[in-house]
Formats: sequence, structure tokens, C-alpha cells
Amino acid sequence: MSSPSVCIVGASLDPGSRSQILAKCAAQKLSERGVSCAYIDLRDNSQRSNLIDAALSATHLVFAVPIYNFNVNGAAKEAIETLPGAALEGKTVGFLCAAGGQRSFMSVLSLANSLMLDFRCWIVPRFVYATGSDFESDLPKEEITNRIEQFVEDLLSK
Repeated sequence: MSSPSVCIVGASLDPGSRSQILAKCAAQKLSERGVSCAYIDLRDNSQRSNLIDAALSATHLVFAVPIYNFNVNGAAKEAIETLPGAALEGKTVGFLCAAGGQRSFMSVLSLANSLMLDFRCWIVPRFVYATGSDFESDLPKEEITNRIEQFVEDLLSK
């Protein structure tokens, strides 16, 4: 079995994005475990061009997404549409979500279902969902950091 490698896609285009903060925290947790990790920030056009190669070479994918109107943002959907099937098929996929309120916590499921059914992805059942009150000074609170640690553990278990 090969060593895991993770591609994290930071899908928010907002300069003050909280989902990008979650992505960076997950990348740090993976690095602490010695796991190879490519972090693609979709706000940076030069990184967008690396998305396909990074996803193709990864064993696991993480989508850090903002939640708008009870769904993931358009940039996340566009990134997934850009990827060839081989970059998704059979891979383990997890989600880090930042939202304005607690009521949209299930909104990532339509994307998860699509990836599971269309590309036979293994979806990590534990995902991180955080709202503005889960952050202090642009950093996730300890509870969220602990949840990201558990998320990373679950992600790498498959």
C-alpha cells in the first residue's frame, strides 16, 4: 500500500475566507503526521493551474468550502467539473465547511452524494462544519482544531 498523499482544495474566493483557514489548519495537521499534502488555493490563479496534477497524484482529496444558500460555492463545483474522472474515481474525499449559521450543516451532502455516485468516491462521514463563532482572531477555536485533528485521522483511515 502506498503512502497517503492529500490534495486540499481551498474553494473560497473571499480574501478573508474562514474555509481557507480550515484548509490551512488541516494541511498543518497532515504535515505534522508526515503526510504529503498539496494545498490548492483557488484564489490564486497560478495554483489553479496545478489543480489537475495535484488531484491526479493524490490518494485523498479534501474540499474546504464556504456554504452559501444551503450549498457549496460555485468555485468548488467548477473545480470538480474541471477535474478528469481519474482524479476523483475511487478516492477518499472529505469536507471542511465554513458557513454563516448552523442550519446549513447538511448542505454539503448533495456534493458528497454526487461524488459518491458518479465517481465511486469514498466519503469521510465526519466533516468539519464551522460558523463565525468558531473562530477567534482569524484562527479556529480549540474545539474546531480538535475536530480537524479527528477529521484528518478519519480521512487517513481509508
